[in-house]
Amino acid sequence: MSERIPAQIIDTIDPRQPVRLTPAQAGGPIHTRSFSGLYRNLRLYGAGLLMLIFFGTAWLDWDGRQAVLWNLAEHRYYIFGATFWPQDFILLSALLIICAFGLFTITVFAGRVWCGYSCPQSVWTWLFMWLEKLTEGERHQRIKLDAAPWGPAKLLRRSAKHLLWLALSLLTALTFVGYFTPIRPLALELFTWQLDGATLFWVLFFTSATYLNAGWLREKVCVYMCPYARFQGVMFDKDTLLVAYDAARGEKRGPRRKDADHKAEGLGDCIDCTMCVQVCPTGIDIRDGLQVECIGCAACIDACDSIMDKLGYARGLIRYGSEHEMQGGRRHLLRPRLLGYAAALLLMIGAFAWALQARSLVSLDVAKDRGMFRENAAGQIENVYRLKLINKTQQPQRYHLGLVAGQPFRLNGPSDLSLAAGEILEVPVSVVLEREPLGRSPAPVSFEVVNLRDGSERVEAGSTFIAPSGR
Repeated sequence: MSERIPAQIIDTIDPRQPVRLTPAQAGGPIHTRSFSGLYRNLRLYGAGLLMLIFFGTAWLDWDGRQAVLWNLAEHRYYIFGATFWPQDFILLSALLIICAFGLFTITVFAGRVWCGYSCPQSVWTWLFMWLEKLTEGERHQRIKLDAAPWGPAKLLRRSAKHLLWLALSLLTALTFVGYFTPIRPLALELFTWQLDGATLFWVLFFTSATYLNAGWLREKVCVYMCPYARFQGVMFDKDTLLVAYDAARGEKRGPRRKDADHKAEGLGDCIDCTMCVQVCPTGIDIRDGLQVECIGCAACIDACDSIMDKLGYARGLIRYGSEHEMQGGRRHLLRPRLLGYAAALLLMIGAFAWALQARSLVSLDVAKDRGMFRENAAGQIENVYRLKLINKTQQPQRYHLGLVAGQPFRLNGPSDLSLAAGEILEVPVSVVLEREPLGRSPAPVSFEVVNLRDGSERVEAGSTFIAPSGR
């Protein structure tokens, strides 16, 4: 029988100090404290601009229609003066890839600033928290209200809060659905109870999603549901700009008199007021180091700077800084990972801009008739085709339809066509074999459409021509 190694329990907790759990560790609701500061103002102005764009753009008009509208029923997608079609979805894919690389580049450079300042989950959560403060009071009042038994006052405050949450959620859902269904008729039908079942389902779905995510789940979406929080550590390096606590300056923590020489008492600049914890929307203590829950909102920086100002200490005990800077070194701005992401991003933006500018504003599709071939009255071999033309512009256009030069064929059918803005026109035509023998069957045949306005826009589409053997 092997000899057992005795285990010894080592208690590293000072029994004279009470164990303090952060709100995130305690598992209860997180009640944030009101604060002010530079980064709060930046976040408010940025979020206000984003919400103005989101809620306002849906109501803008452009040439007698909604300026931005993804009309799923008609398969047309309007963005101000441009019209996009399902054939242009490759551009949407490219745009999403560009946004992903943009997010990677920003993350390598400045951490999770997207999460703290621009993410819809964060923006709507801050707004819901403001409505909560409006109806239930400041942090200490909300904590007291949570602990209070149910009564008329508590019921009134909670009901007011949830009614405001639901109203904002409904407005958000109405606006979001309004980008896919014309928003003016949508709003009228909603308030006159005339919405069709499918539209009503999506309005209620996004209302519920907003209400749950921003009102109830809040930081849990960032911590447990958002994949970005999980792979951010892969994107960071020692020069990434992060919200960080300067432990060398702040430790040892402890309270002190304002006029005391805390250095002589062996104390650092941190007075352990926990203001940084009280303002954190995810309920963490930034003094514990970089954590996956930190969204980089800089609320703790504003709170700590206000305390430093009151004590007469220098700001920046909690600040934006890189790991190198926190260790007394220098931050390197130009580094291979950042340069690589930036170069790839610029290359993709350039390619996207070129593709957007070079995309054809007329579409031509060719479908061959299911019959193989036929012989006309002159004894010539014909094949029948159905051509579909799409005018992708927002103005009427005139086009010339023909065959690409140099082919042994003649086109029978209309040659000059007028299409209204966004019109889809199907044209049946036949192609006659004029010069025999064909050589091989099936043989390629190419159609072309030329814009008669200036002749610079030309689109080709191919098919096959079938003839009997020996012809």
